[in-house]
Amino acid sequence: MGVLLTGKEIIDIAVGIERSGAAFYDQLAQSTKKAKTKVMYSKLADREREHMKSFQSMLGPAGHYVNIDPYTEEYALYLKTLVDSAVFKNERSAREAAQKAASESGAVEIGIQAEKDSILFYSAIQGLVRRTDADLVGAIINEERSHLAQLSDLKARLSKSPGSRQPKRGR
Repeated sequence: MGVLLTGKEIIDIAVGIERSGAAFYDQLAQSTKKAKTKVMYSKLADREREHMKSFQSMLGPAGHYVNIDPYTEEYALYLKTLVDSAVFKNERSAREAAQKAASESGAVEIGIQAEKDSILFYSAIQGLVRRTDADLVGAIINEERSHLAQLSDLKARLSKSPGSRQPKRGR
């Protein structure tokens, strides 16, 4: 038996993911003392909020849209697993993850994984929305890739900073 997913359901899930991502980056921006890092985290949080607005603007035309091609229950379980296994299940867990990060590089690793999870999720849902909406989802995937690149650059810079190197172990 096939399962139908409405455009509204997809958008509601995507808005939740973006809201949690914004909370994570906001918490990191509040926690860091480094000005450049604070600015980058703030920009990432702002972009997550822009994504939320983009998805919310789709709610009008997508609100009553039902995908005419049902997908299998196995695929429904796959999508549910993607969402449930995301690094951030909600805003509170996103803030907690940011607060519990043992180091700035640890926080960046969490952010990298969250961006990868988002890309995977959006790639999976891209085929479940109307073609015009799929283009918007594709644009958001590109933004998530941009976030991933920014975080990867930050990770590289952090690994080069004097205070982030691990002590060498004796032989």
